[in-house]
This record gives sequence, C-alpha cells and structure tokens, in this order.
Amino acid sequence: MVQRLTFRRRLSYNTASNRRKISKTPGGKLVYLYTKKPGSLPKCGDCKCILKGITPARPKQLMSMSKRHKTVSRTYGGSRCAKCVRTRIVRAFLIEEQKIVVKVLKAQAKAAKARH
Repeated sequence: MVQRLTFRRRLSYNTASNRRKISKTPGGKLVYLYTKKPGSLPKCGDCKCILKGITPARPKQLMSMSKRHKTVSRTYGGSRCAKCVRTRIVRAFLIEEQKIVVKVLKAQAKAAKARH
C-alpha cells in the first residue's frame, strides 16, 4: 500500500509557489520537499533575445550575487545584447555622418551663391 503524503505548509492548492517533489527520508518515510521557482533568463530590451553570460536567478538571489554574475563588461552589458549594441553604435555614427554631410552641402551652396 502506498504511503499518504501531507502538505508541510498551510497552502493546499497546486499553485506555482506550492510546487513540491517527493523525497524519501533516511527513516524510509516519504515527504514533500518544496521546490523553488526557477529564475527567469534575462532578455534583451530591444529584440527580446536571451542574454548570454548572465546567471538566471530570482530577484532575492540577484541581490546577494556579485556584479560579475549579473552583467557583461560592455556598454549596455546585462541590458542589451551585443547585436543591438552594435546597431545602436552604427546608427549613432551614421546620424553624425549625415549631420556633417548636410553641413558641407550647406557650405558648398553658400560658396556657390557667393561666386555668382
């Protein structure tokens, strides 16, 4: 006959926070062990892809973890993926280049006007 198991906590519903697994004690008894929720994998804020090099953990665990587990040594490290950072840098560079081109064209137009 199978041994019956009772909850160790007051919560009696099968919710995400009440997950448990069955474990056998050294005395041969079966008991419930409550499992913690898995940490969510951090995602890029732009493209929503999973960030590499960052430890998945629950918020309370993240507080006690050192900085090297939570970030990557790069601009926007731990917030944006490498591909998105690259596109941001390229976009900023191209915008600056466009501003310079506009300035040069204005100067050329002014010079041409002055000649005539």
